[in-house]
Amino acid sequence: MSTAPVRRSGLQRDILNLYRECFRAARLKPEANRPHFHAFIRMQFRKHSDVKQRDFSTIEYLLRTGKRQLKVYSAPSIEDVTV
Repeated sequence: MSTAPVRRSGLQRDILNLYRECFRAARLKPEANRPHFHAFIRMQFRKHSDVKQRDFSTIEYLLRTGKRQLKVYSAPSIEDVTV
C-alpha cells in the first residue's frame, strides 16, 4: 500500500529545514553536552507551537529569529546551553 508523499508549503519546509539544521549544529558540540542542545532545540520549537498556521508574519518573524539564534549557538565558543 503506497501513500502519496506529504505536500508541504514553502514555510513548512523552511521550518523543518531550520529544525534539522539545529540538530546538525548540535552534532558539532561536545558529546556530553549534546542532550542539553537537543532539549533546548525542542523547547524553543514547542514554545511557539500555538502560533496559528495562517499567521504568516509571525511565522516568518520566528523563522528569522530562529536562524539568527542558530548562527549564535553554532559558534565554536558556545559549548553548552542550560534549559
